[in-house]
Amino acid sequence: MTDTAPDAPAEALPVVAVVGRPNVGKSTMVNRILGRREAVVEDVPGVTRDRVAYEAGWAGRRFTLLDTGGWQRDARGMAGRIADQAELAMAAADVVLLVVDATVGVTDADEAVARVLQRSNKPVVVAANKVDNTKAEAEVAQLWALGLGDPMPVSALHGRGSGDLLDALVAKLPETSAAADGPRGPRRVALVGRPNVGKSSLLNRLVGEDRALVDPVAGTTRDPVDSLVELGGQTWRFVDTAGLRRKVREARGAEYYSSLRTAAAIEAAEVAIVLLDASEPVSEQDQRVISMVIEAGRALVVAFNKWDLVDDDRRLALEKEIDRELRRVPWAARVNVSALTGRSVQRLAPALDEALTSWESRVPTAELNAFLGDLVAATPPPVRGGKQPRVLFATQPGVAPPRFLLFTTGPLEAAYRRFIERRLREVYGFAGTPIDLAVKMRERRRK
Repeated sequence: MTDTAPDAPAEALPVVAVVGRPNVGKSTMVNRILGRREAVVEDVPGVTRDRVAYEAGWAGRRFTLLDTGGWQRDARGMAGRIADQAELAMAAADVVLLVVDATVGVTDADEAVARVLQRSNKPVVVAANKVDNTKAEAEVAQLWALGLGDPMPVSALHGRGSGDLLDALVAKLPETSAAADGPRGPRRVALVGRPNVGKSSLLNRLVGEDRALVDPVAGTTRDPVDSLVELGGQTWRFVDTAGLRRKVREARGAEYYSSLRTAAAIEAAEVAIVLLDASEPVSEQDQRVISMVIEAGRALVVAFNKWDLVDDDRRLALEKEIDRELRRVPWAARVNVSALTGRSVQRLAPALDEALTSWESRVPTAELNAFLGDLVAATPPPVRGGKQPRVLFATQPGVAPPRFLLFTTGPLEAAYRRFIERRLREVYGFAGTPIDLAVKMRERRRK
């Protein structure tokens, strides 16, 4: 469905907020507009809980699409916080897409949303959803009672009428967003970790508002949530992600799609903050999240949250756990923070800067080969099969992350490659970034 236009900064795009009461098909509508399955959809009310931004386009116009949780009047608890997120999305939007279930008709909740929108003076398009055939179109007329103009019959599930709906939306868009702010091109940071380690609390602390939903129940966040954060004198784009409970292939339902979104958020980021609970032992899930970041080739900062709960005994035990459980990432920057009290959260900025600088570092070819020549002369590769491989030449073909290619006369053992990587880090730093070290053997010349 999405018709892509030439690139433009996401911050300058007009904003369309998709709102409505729970389970009217908002996330299905978002997926229909995007032309791909991005928003988590499940036949249970309340699957979408945060306001989530996607980039979309139609007829040569690009815009930011905000998916929101279901809006409920006088909601309490988690439902109340979801409603708050939806109201904030309305305030930030240039155009509001109100989704109503045409098969149910106008409910008290629909009327309450309509009154809020009438007071906002925002342009509104009413989508009469679940009109899957011409017979159901007769139900649309009753939605005029909302007082928001001509309701448009559409089936988000089947795509019926979606083109006309998008034409109406695009016609109401301003050239740029009235809410656009912040510098262009902020560095992208994925905030990842297992459930309930405090990712959303940390994001809210950094943003200075309740940008992400927080609840003692694990698994509150299900979609990646974008926020612009001022930290260390610069703007960052933080993405709060769903907690990873288990491997993607073992997840089910909404959790499965949330896991895919989290993996995609890591891929789209430049650096990841892996948040661990300092008050609990480092778990297999923590290590799996770190592995995902390394396999994606992203810069890495490990942050230990809930430091306010750590006493001297726990601190000593944690140091031993780090030496044992995180021995594969001794190069990752470590920051001890407390999202609850705000302790040391400003230290994240220099750690992120250092990791990104290393992630984009390049060693000149001549210097790299001089370094390797001295290294191999002092510590030659182990003899294998009665022959000792020689390192002929080395180059760094890429950065982000740093990638090194060694041309040799034979295979190098994994332990020797790790030795080269360790010495590279000792000499050139590369703190906070994985290193990709590959070997290419010279083909034997035929006689």
